[in-house]
Amino acid sequence: MKAKFDILTSTCVPLPLENVDTDQIIPARFLKATTKEGFGENLFRDWRYDKQGNKIESFVLNDPTYGGQILVAGKNFGSGSSREHAAWAIADYGFRVVVSSFFADIHKNNELNNFVLPVVVSEAFLAELFDSIFANPKMQVEVNLPGQTITNLATGRSERFEINGYKKHCLMNGLDDIDFLLSNKDKIEAWEEKKSR
Repeated sequence: MKAKFDILTSTCVPLPLENVDTDQIIPARFLKATTKEGFGENLFRDWRYDKQGNKIESFVLNDPTYGGQILVAGKNFGSGSSREHAAWAIADYGFRVVVSSFFADIHKNNELNNFVLPVVVSEAFLAELFDSIFANPKMQVEVNLPGQTITNLATGRSERFEINGYKKHCLMNGLDDIDFLLSNKDKIEAWEEKKSR
């Protein structure tokens, strides 16, 4: 079981770039690993480090001004290939939430399967979020999963977001698909027994 998701209040890391694809999130050369550990250090690898392996100071993940468990990204996040490693890298880095005005469907599901909550907001709300973060990097955002709301605490403005009911249940209870099945083992066995009669 993973950490249960309820209400998260955090500062944000801004990435105001559109069409960020999975190869930019985790380059293909890092896909040989079969466990989820260690991917965070290569999140946005080619933007974070130069060819010699030195940090590119201007990139947001290398800027100590910004931090937190919420990544705020531009429109069309996670496009390109369906590699789940991109979601592994985001989760392993420590992000619990990614906010964007549009996600590629497969990547969105991969995030949910890895206990990262993708929150879809309007373009106007996203633009205001970026403005608030750049005006005050210490500002916070509240993501309320039970209520399905996201609030910019700098302005007090909120929006409601959609999430699949099953995935919401799993996130709130720290369950992956296997955990969910095991938690319903008695019901499944009872149904099987009833059916076989």
